[in-house]
Amino acid sequence: MNTFDDRRDSNEKKYAHDEELRFKATARRNKMLGLWAAEKLGLTGAEAEAYAKEVVVADFESPGEEDVFQKLRKDFDAKGVHQSDHQIRRTMAELMDKAVELVKTGR
Repeated sequence: MNTFDDRRDSNEKKYAHDEELRFKATARRNKMLGLWAAEKLGLTGAEAEAYAKEVVVADFESPGEEDVFQKLRKDFDAKGVHQSDHQIRRTMAELMDKAVELVKTGR
């Protein structure tokens, strides 16, 4: 019975670790995405940092990443920034890959 318990405990720890890494990577991605979008919106310095924080917070509105996408889409449309849905989603995916790598390497 100990082997089963040990295996279960190991799997639970791995799951918790993977979820923590996913959370950190998503937050990192959202900040980088916010800075990317801020540049497109013409924001710099403290305004860009504040906008990036807004993007991070937007991710807590509902499960998944659609809330982040919708925030960017709405903000780009309001400012007349021409970015296709495909481009936004592609940038989200690229930055997620980069964020995962950064979190895995501890940077």
